[in-house]
Amino acid sequence: MTISLQDPTLIKTQVYIDGVWVDADSGETLPVTNPANGEVLALVPRCAAAETRRMIEAAARAQSEWAKTTVKQRAILLRIWYNLMLEHQQDLATLLTAEQGKPLAEARGEVLYGASYVEWFSEESKRVYGDTIAQSSSDKRLVVIKQPVGVVACITPWNFPNAMLTRKIAPAIAAGCAVVCKPANATPLSAMAIVELAERAGFPPGLINIVTGHTAAIGAEMTSNPLVRKVTFTGSTPVGKQLIAECAQTVKRTSMELGGNAPFIVFDDADIDAAVQGAMASKYRNAGQTCVCSNRIIVQSKIFNEFTAKFIAAARQLKVGDGSQPGVTVGPLIDVSAANGVCEMIDDAVAKGAHVALGGGRSALGGSYVEPTILTDVSKDMRVFREEIFGPVAPIFRFDSEAEVIAMANDTEFGLAAYFYSRDIGRVWRVAEQLEFGIVGINESIISNEMAPFGGVKESGSGREGSKYGMDDYLDIKYLCMGGID
Repeated sequence: MTISLQDPTLIKTQVYIDGVWVDADSGETLPVTNPANGEVLALVPRCAAAETRRMIEAAARAQSEWAKTTVKQRAILLRIWYNLMLEHQQDLATLLTAEQGKPLAEARGEVLYGASYVEWFSEESKRVYGDTIAQSSSDKRLVVIKQPVGVVACITPWNFPNAMLTRKIAPAIAAGCAVVCKPANATPLSAMAIVELAERAGFPPGLINIVTGHTAAIGAEMTSNPLVRKVTFTGSTPVGKQLIAECAQTVKRTSMELGGNAPFIVFDDADIDAAVQGAMASKYRNAGQTCVCSNRIIVQSKIFNEFTAKFIAAARQLKVGDGSQPGVTVGPLIDVSAANGVCEMIDDAVAKGAHVALGGGRSALGGSYVEPTILTDVSKDMRVFREEIFGPVAPIFRFDSEAEVIAMANDTEFGLAAYFYSRDIGRVWRVAEQLEFGIVGINESIISNEMAPFGGVKESGSGREGSKYGMDDYLDIKYLCMGGID
């Protein structure tokens, strides 16, 4: 292992069950590798259903007691956890870059972003309100209260291994739930480190559990076990559909943050320089491996050439390399398989007539590195229009009319995020209302924060994370009808 931390005890290579760090029952392990160079960073347990079942049972015991705590008690512990994340920001970022590959500056930003959800829900825990309802007759009183849903299974992806987990754990804990967490096997060290900090914060044993290993077996136990009352998942749409189907057998509540195909629209009245800056930030952040990154850049014909020239010039300034090195702005993709898939999408576009304006394939660094790529002369029959690219590839389409671009943008089964640039206030309202997406950035490409609801429509999922709405999926509504009053 070559990860150098100020606090080496944050590196955990065991799973966390009922307050104890342990190995897999079988003794089997999985390697965690650095995508920048293929180096094995650590070996983590290859658990399966049995360990997951014990975690769920421990969570159920802990949750019954945790639900009795006051919201102020929960808020205090969440705040301590938040402060610990800030104190260890550099170490958490170093871990994140080592196992995920993103530049260190981005990793530090993710740690702050993830911690912000813990802070937010420490505060929101005090604002879970019920209702009194006008009675139907003089001898009755009608009241609505909210209670924790129960044990929550959290399944998170590799692209944001810190933030995707905190924004699930924090509202669950704030609502009075216990959690069993399954981070991606590619990036478990970040998740284990924040669970270590949760232990230091003083959360009781069993409240937070974390498992790595056989994904199918762990997922099947989570979706079939009746003690689990909610499954929250961030990942691909096909896997999300499978989890929803499995959860139906025990009628679990689900919240799903699934795939995206974000349009980035630039109208001819836009501030072109601002639009270029926004497109760069949205497209190439985390090497294009974000569910809300711009997938299709669609530019009005009148300004197409000017925007494209400026966008190419800006993209030429990107530096590809190991995210731990100074000046690097685009790190590797998560693994060679992911890089192969992105290169295949480029090849598909070129075979169907696309022009490579920049990049065009694997970087000279080889392995998981893909060049920042810009494609023009693209069309709707290419994979880059229909599929989520999840890599540093920007296809630029052109359009003529407002009606045409709205139809193009909505021509997808996904509906997570969309962006457009315009300085016409009438157009801003018209287009924002007609785009079939859960999140719309208007003259802005960095849209996510803990105070706003994050989530999609159509096949991009259901439920919202963050904001005052983020507690809703972790609470049951209970109606109390009291008779015999008069």
